[in-house]
Amino acid sequence: MRWQQKAFSSLKFITLDEVDSTNIEARRLADRGEYGPLWVRANSQTGGRGRRGREWVSKSGNLYCSGLYTHEGSAHDAAKFSFVAALAVTETLKTYIAEDKIKLKWPNDVLVDGKKISGILLEGGKDWIVVGIGINLLSHPKNTESTATHLLGHIDPSLLSGPEPILTGPDTVLATLSSRFNYWREMYLEKGFNPIRQAWLGWADNIPGAVIVRLTNEKFSGHALGLDENGALRVRLENGTIRDVHAGDVFFGDQGA
Repeated sequence: MRWQQKAFSSLKFITLDEVDSTNIEARRLADRGEYGPLWVRANSQTGGRGRRGREWVSKSGNLYCSGLYTHEGSAHDAAKFSFVAALAVTETLKTYIAEDKIKLKWPNDVLVDGKKISGILLEGGKDWIVVGIGINLLSHPKNTESTATHLLGHIDPSLLSGPEPILTGPDTVLATLSSRFNYWREMYLEKGFNPIRQAWLGWADNIPGAVIVRLTNEKFSGHALGLDENGALRVRLENGTIRDVHAGDVFFGDQGA
């Protein structure tokens, strides 16, 4: 592996040609006592993983990165950083494409024209948290559980030619992403989760709206109302009962029919 390390404001950035996983590399740094703030980016990954251990295809040209930060709260509090990360990805994407193309799907999927463009994976230790983010920039995997897309396919072609093309590579995308993540992270640390929740709901896809929830041993339908103070999806069942969903696969509208 070739290493490049540079300072950007108060952040450090580490770039690798290839790594098993940027999350794993960030965890290695944490195990050595380095808690950041820093971001690890790789041109490609050999063992990228998404939520619930699902494979994250990692072809060269896309953004694969992990932020490493100190974290003094509980694991429950750390989980809220997935919403922080989703906002950072969303605001990064809107610098390249129209805002109305971008939506958020609970818990942390970022969609462009209804197709998944990003993956977010949080991991943590006693004193630190790793926020793994992948964004499809130049290509996307085929035959995935959720239909995928990539950023290049949605950018106005006129913005890609000329002396200053709008998309120049993963490093410039990461510069914006890390900046927006820091902004929302500071917002969360200073003012709590409510500003994050309100901003997230502003980008939400089909909330409020019909939803189907699939858990490991259960499936039910209802009406998604919003998020509670911890980020759980509030669902009103047909009998009027309100149920808070903390984890699971959700399908809005007729997606899960």
